[in-house]
Amino acid sequence: QVQLVESGGGLVQAGGSLRLSCAASGIIFSTNAMDWYRQAPGKQREMVAVISTTGRTTNYADSVRGRFTISRDNAKNTVYLQMSSLKPEDTAVYYCKIHGRDYWGKGTLVTVSS
Repeated sequence: QVQLVESGGGLVQAGGSLRLSCAASGIIFSTNAMDWYRQAPGKQREMVAVISTTGRTTNYADSVRGRFTISRDNAKNTVYLQMSSLKPEDTAVYYCKIHGRDYWGKGTLVTVSS
């Protein structure tokens, strides 16, 4: 049974930082690229970042490039999203997803106050 469990969300002031984690089980983690998505209130879900199986290749949405960093630890079956210089418009529920497969976590809420 595939499980993705996000954690690390919370309330932070604008300009602050948070690190999200997503622990995966039920898959061979090291063979799967991983995504982070987010969904803001009243908006469509959007992809934020993607990381390759080895972690050597990453890509970001224009809105977060230079502020967010995706990484992974295959020994811990975990993918991370380091978020810095947070803005109120980053407020959303953040989800991790197995790239190319329809498995999602339940999400973790990030709220950035101005």
